[in-house]
Amino acid sequence: MPLIAAPVTPEVPPIVPPVEIPDVGYAAITYIDPTGTRWPMTDTSLDWYTLADGVSGLGAAPYVLTSDPHPRGGARLRHVQAQPRTIVWPVLVRGRDHTDFMDRWRALGRAFTRTLQERRPGLLEVALADGRVRQIAVYYQDGWDGRGQHATGITWDSAVVTLWCEDPYWVSTTPVTVHREAGAQVDYLVPYPSVSSSQVLGETTVTNPGDVNVWPTWVVTGPAAAITFTRKNTARAGQPDNSAAFTLTMTDTVHGELLAGETVTISTDPPSVRSGTGENLVGGLNWPGAVLWPLPPGDTPVTFALAGAETGSAVDLVFYPRYETA
Repeated sequence: MPLIAAPVTPEVPPIVPPVEIPDVGYAAITYIDPTGTRWPMTDTSLDWYTLADGVSGLGAAPYVLTSDPHPRGGARLRHVQAQPRTIVWPVLVRGRDHTDFMDRWRALGRAFTRTLQERRPGLLEVALADGRVRQIAVYYQDGWDGRGQHATGITWDSAVVTLWCEDPYWVSTTPVTVHREAGAQVDYLVPYPSVSSSQVLGETTVTNPGDVNVWPTWVVTGPAAAITFTRKNTARAGQPDNSAAFTLTMTDTVHGELLAGETVTISTDPPSVRSGTGENLVGGLNWPGAVLWPLPPGDTPVTFALAGAETGSAVDLVFYPRYETA
């Protein structure tokens, strides 16, 4: 019978003292540079910390609206496009003496600017008082300059950093997971006529607790010859049918049928299909009809179906909810 696995709980990061941040409330903020080094930003006992006054850009994502004139006056909304976000982040740095201050100033500046030199984003992490943790990928844009005023730049100074976010949405650090696994096979005639559930691993309702669409990742464990993922219609009355599906036929790929214990990973954004050994299997999708669909906010009925499934065949769905605000 199909089984549902419990959500995975990630490792809890070190505790950072919270402060009151505009548009967020009391929260602990950490900057994680491209090397993975964590820089607590709200611990005022350290020699660098965020100046809450002046922080901005943590609210709802910016949008551009495209409209068409309406013959009776006004306009009608045609398209909505989320735009990159900018976050303004004032930081104070201090030291015991000039040398100590300059060492810290240069190290923290390097932690921000290396996002451009290495073309890898850092992460701004917000931990709320209720235990929720959200992150957003950031690139340094400008602002790592001192005040240039009398007495600054000796043992202390502050900078107003602008961070650029190509994806304007905040992402939860806790994944939502759904697991379906084929049960033991049964003989059709023993002890009475029956049908195994191994071909259709089950219909389920997947809940996206976030504010916007998420693009899930699927991991399929063999045996399996073909895999079909279907999102059923959830459109409200008067809206077009939004059902979608895609099928990966393993026998149409260089890998061939997925054997027991072998895996294939399907990413919907960016689109990719890879075997456990790294083979590119994207050609096995049912193009041009394949739609690598997202999950909208709320509840969505979903069906996983495997052809050639046996005991041990499984499907794992994983996604990280995305939010408008920190």
